[in-house]
Amino acid sequence: MGRFPGKTGYISSPTFSCQELTADGSLVVLRMTTKATSDARAMDGEAQGDDQQLDTQLRPRTLQEYVGQEQVKANLSIFIAAAQQRKEPIEHVLLYGPPGLGKTTLAHIVAREMQAPIKVTSGPAIERAGDLAAILTNLEPGSVLFIDEIHRLNKVIEEVLYPAMEEYALDLVIGKGPSARTLRLELPRFTLVGATTRYHLLSGPLRNRFGATYRLNFYDLPEMVKIVQRSAQLLGIKLEPEAVELVARRSRATPRIANRLLKRVRDYAQVKEAGSGTAAVAKAALDQLQVDPLGLDDLDRQILSTIIEKFKGGPVGVNSIAAALQEEEGTIEEIYEPYLMQLGFLARTPRGRVATELAYRHLGLEVPVSAQAKMV
Repeated sequence: MGRFPGKTGYISSPTFSCQELTADGSLVVLRMTTKATSDARAMDGEAQGDDQQLDTQLRPRTLQEYVGQEQVKANLSIFIAAAQQRKEPIEHVLLYGPPGLGKTTLAHIVAREMQAPIKVTSGPAIERAGDLAAILTNLEPGSVLFIDEIHRLNKVIEEVLYPAMEEYALDLVIGKGPSARTLRLELPRFTLVGATTRYHLLSGPLRNRFGATYRLNFYDLPEMVKIVQRSAQLLGIKLEPEAVELVARRSRATPRIANRLLKRVRDYAQVKEAGSGTAAVAKAALDQLQVDPLGLDDLDRQILSTIIEKFKGGPVGVNSIAAALQEEEGTIEEIYEPYLMQLGFLARTPRGRVATELAYRHLGLEVPVSAQAKMV
């Protein structure tokens, strides 16, 4: 197995990457492909292991059930209601933001609110123009086509997608050389919902073809508590309110991580404490996972301690940190650093990464006099 660039993981066995969900809720697999899966790191917002099954089980079905993202929900509800009154599909929608915040869930909600079938695929799964043509020509009128990781679409595929999004037509070139000719196929009107964690990698022409673009933000604590309560109820887990809040606080403001930690707490309680759902049991389960009160795990703390102990608090380049930890540079930049910066534990300066005073204090280390000077 080979290392997948920019991810902490390896190429795994084939997984479903293109599916069709009909209006009655039945799932039809359209194709299979290999997909990178991340290592079993509880605090990683990327989907891993049986997350897809868990997400499907816990996924809200309507905008009313969906917790958080109030501004996005308000705009989407008006968007959908107006399209329903006109009896036409809604315009194409682009959702972006960190992994695990509910982009896929919103895509399914849009389809359900519009009472339309949904086809699900991803950018890496569409390898040739023929793959996209096969999907588009099999769409029903009003269908929702959801493309996850849309920033990873091949540029050639994007060129085929443009007329499909604008004119609901597919331009195909048949033959080669002087005998080549162009064939235009009419497509039913459909809605493309794209999702990406890296908005800046989308080409300008593709971004401009979406009628509505929404950014999903991290959730606040009351919203996370509601999400954990709802998930616990659906999974049949009895947790005390203090235990619910404990899981919510340590979930990095990310629903997918909260659901994953909730499952780990359930397993620990079942094996060690006869199913008890007290705050003490939840704390013991999370401590065993090495998840601290701020949601940092051992790898996060290793990054901070490496900067502080091996590089005197910085500044240090991300390549040096990656070499010291034997990790990929892209993995550190895309997965670990954002949350550490959000907490104020790490700063990016023109000279490199610097550990802040908050990082020293969190690790129980003495703050050197030079720490503030390095931030300038």
